Amino acid sequence: MIGRRGKGSKPERDPEGRMTLTEHLRELRNRLVKSALAVVAFGILGFVFRDQIVSFLVDPFLDAARNSDREADLNLREMMDPLVVPLQIAMLTGLVLGAPVWIYQLWAFVTPALYRNEKKWALAVIGTAVPMFGLGVLLAIWLMPRAMEFLLDFTPSDFTNIVDFRSYLSFSIRLVLVFGIGFLLPIFVVLLNAVGVLRHETLGAARRWVIVGIFAFGAVATPTGDPLSLMVLAIPMWILFEMAVLVCRVMDKRRDRAAGSGLSDDEATPDDLLDELGRVDDDDDRRRR
Repeated sequence: MIGRRGKGSKPERDPEGRMTLTEHLRELRNRLVKSALAVVAFGILGFVFRDQIVSFLVDPFLDAARNSDREADLNLREMMDPLVVPLQIAMLTGLVLGAPVWIYQLWAFVTPALYRNEKKWALAVIGTAVPMFGLGVLLAIWLMPRAMEFLLDFTPSDFTNIVDFRSYLSFSIRLVLVFGIGFLLPIFVVLLNAVGVLRHETLGAARRWVIVGIFAFGAVATPTGDPLSLMVLAIPMWILFEMAVLVCRVMDKRRDRAAGSGLSDDEATPDDLLDELGRVDDDDDRRRR
């Protein structure tokens, strides 16, 4: 009969991206499966090269012990640790190396709700999310020996640090993920603005509370809790948040200008961010005069 779909045909997508609850759940499941497969694939790679990764992770601890002039050793305490530790290393490797895949899958899940111009903004934002996550990871790796040296300096002179390697690995994983995810938070602020959930006025009004929240997050999330780790995480997050507010401001002004001129959102495509930033600054100068 005419109009009947074949068994293998897919249902037509709504041109505006609308989906039923069942379709949303199915889409979420597919995205999660693809993300998990990427993490598992890179995790297998991490398991294969576990010895090299262990050496890379242990070096900061040895450097910290040497610089602090303290006796410190790593050990495997439990019977299952020789198996559990490589699996934890594989998980860490999968999460870090698989970041481009699971970040993209997150973007792909959000984009059906966006207009064409908002998708371009979201794509640009996600294009910066992967290097931002990597920057957070690199910053955590730079901080690791310094944070451990700070902790070892509190060891009494007659004591020896015998550190459980699983505890040390959990410390390293937490530090890396906290910094990586912390650097992604401003990216999601811009995405919420692209969807229409947050405007720059709301972000500006909540700026003080956001700054307090950033420093509170840094104090609670960093494994060491020392001032150096707090400042190294919180200050870049603060700067990135201010940059995110500026980008949201530009997007809102373009959206408002398009609505005032009778153009659709799709017609008001953000082609040149630098020109728009200059236009916003000129508007502010006129108001001050």
